Parts: sequence; C-alpha cells; structure tokens
Amino acid sequence: MTVHLVKLCVGIESIDELAAWFDSDDCKKARKRKGLKSPNEHAHWTRMKPKRLEEVLDGGSLYWVIRGRICVRHPILRLDDVQDEKGNAYCAIVYEPKMILTETRPRRAFQGWRYLEEEDVPADLADQRAALRAARAEADLPPKMVAELKALGLL
Repeated sequence: MTVHLVKLCVGIESIDELAAWFDSDDCKKARKRKGLKSPNEHAHWTRMKPKRLEEVLDGGSLYWVIRGRICVRHPILRLDDVQDEKGNAYCAIVYEPKMILTETRPRRAFQGWRYLEEEDVPADLADQRAALRAARAEADLPPKMVAELKALGLL
C-alpha cells in the first residue's frame, strides 16, 4: 500500500516561484552540495527517516504545501542516508524534478513532514500547462483576494 509525504515549502510563496527556484543557480548549487549528479533528481534533506519506508517507496510522492495549500507533488525516487559536512545524519528524500500540479487542499502549518494516506491525496490536474498558467496568474493577486475567490469557488 502506498503512502506519501507532505512537507511545507518554506520560503516559497507560489507555484511559479517554486518552478523558478528549480531553474535557479541556488538550486544548482544546492544539488551539487548534496551530491546529486543526475539531472533527473532533486533532494530535500530532513532529520527523520520515514519508518514506513517500503510504503513510501511503493509509488509515493512528496506533496508540497505552499501558502497553506497542498498544490504540487514530486514522485519520490528513493530515500538516502546522508551526512552534512559536520557529520550530522539526515535522510535525503530524492525525487523527480518534474512538478505535478494537483487540486488544492488546505493544510495547516506543521513542523517536519507528515504521512499522507492514499485516500487523502489530491488528484493531479488534467491539463498541467493550463494549471501552471493559472497558478502564475494567481500569484499576481493579493493573497487575501485569492482566499476569498477560492472560498466563493471562483478560483
């Protein structure tokens, strides 16, 4: 049975900003520092390794919460045991760089990552290009207005 991980996307305000970060020099430097050589993988380091390892690796994805909403995911490739330059142990959640936009789901703030059961995952959006264009347009609106429009079912 597959289980997924959900994580806050700290410091990122929009899907468009996340996409831009993946193309940035900062991301390239971070990938090099983390020892990732393949262009088909990225990693997020976390202190705790999932105990439900086999379930996560059975087709699990890393779902990102941006501005209080789950809205994008990355398929997880593997979970690596790694160490930083000081020798501290971490778990690297290695995932595909391709962003898959999903239906939005509200999610309160939390620390670290949480499991997301298969029945609770938001569906992928059918037209990824149109969804990305809409997300870019939404990023230009004030957050309060976006929340009100979403509450009315207009976004």
